Amino acid sequence: MKVVYPICCGVDVHKNFLVATIITSEGITPRYQKKRFSTFNNSILAFKQWLIDNQCFDVCMESTGKYWVPVYNLLEDRISITVANPKWVKAVKGNKDDTKDSKWIGDLFRLGLVPGSFIPDKFFRILREYTRYRFKLVSCRSSEKNRFQNVFTVCNVALDAVVSDMFGKSASSITDYILTSDSFDSSVCVSFLQRSLKKKANEVVESIEGFMMEPAQKARALMVRNHLEYLDQRIAELDRMIDVLVAPYENVVSLLCTIPGVSRRTAITIISEIGTDMSQFSSSKRICSWAGLTPGNNESAGKKKSVRISRAGVYLKPALVEAAHAAVKSNDSPYYRFKYERIVKRRGKKRAIIAIARMILTAVYSMISNGEMFNPCDLYRIDMPQDLQDSRREKAIRQAKKFLLSQGVVDLLQIPA
Repeated sequence: MKVVYPICCGVDVHKNFLVATIITSEGITPRYQKKRFSTFNNSILAFKQWLIDNQCFDVCMESTGKYWVPVYNLLEDRISITVANPKWVKAVKGNKDDTKDSKWIGDLFRLGLVPGSFIPDKFFRILREYTRYRFKLVSCRSSEKNRFQNVFTVCNVALDAVVSDMFGKSASSITDYILTSDSFDSSVCVSFLQRSLKKKANEVVESIEGFMMEPAQKARALMVRNHLEYLDQRIAELDRMIDVLVAPYENVVSLLCTIPGVSRRTAITIISEIGTDMSQFSSSKRICSWAGLTPGNNESAGKKKSVRISRAGVYLKPALVEAAHAAVKSNDSPYYRFKYERIVKRRGKKRAIIAIARMILTAVYSMISNGEMFNPCDLYRIDMPQDLQDSRREKAIRQAKKFLLSQGVVDLLQIPA
């Protein structure tokens, strides 16, 4: 194999220390220099100086948890760093230790066998921390909502079977009344109902009457509700901070919001995960593969095995799937809805949604690369006026008749006027 990096370094990173092996290609047999460093900042800077003294400016290390980040932060200004997915540099079991691992990583990297992971600029890494933390808080809030609803379910309150949203204005007023009152008055309960829910007054009262809620259960429900209010405040505060951070890229956010189904919050999540420099990805297919939206390639002995999508894109993929669900339900722009309806007939709902999510990411790649608004090349087929559809159909029929006559398949008498 051809040596891609004549002088390079393989690094095995751990929580408290790292083991580095500099490989210098001199003739047929490479020369190895191994050294161990602490992960404290002064020791990492000493490691950096050791690399510079040996004229080694290409480093490869495994992405072990978050332990590689401090090393990356201190080296990135002078050293070209390749952060590798563990599956590409995994050593053979039974013949590995820290020193051998660093040597193995360096040997693979020297021959160009290690594809690097995408690491965005520091600004986007910080923005990514905020958006990912928001994702965690929203997930926690959803869990708390389920716990709050379960409190009433186990106490014989079937309000969630009548109202569509247990956290709507009417339902919230009723649950507050149940938790803060020692008795239950159906007339007071009915007074909380608003708009269309007034028609279901009898059902609402029947779903609550006869409930059994002990003081300890009410106390737990109040604790859950207070935690929900706290999470809402933190998420609102986090949104304000994210808006301040993303202000320099407001034009990119506005551009992505022209895609059907993509909201402002989804657009911010997308650019926090992939950045705004699409040159990091060689093509739209590459970015879709990086996001875990492409089928797997697993074939052996002429038999194709599972082609399930990978588990990559832990934060980007859910955002795109959410946008895909919104896009296929949109009536204002039916572009993705028509595509979804064609795919779902032969591939099923889940695969169809993943296909739409991949289309959205492909559009994002093209729009950020070219700075253009959402305007797919086949949009005219979706939004074509009826008179234009009729004229195109008539033209296609005329061409089909002409082709059949030229091939001698039919004669003029067989074709109706």
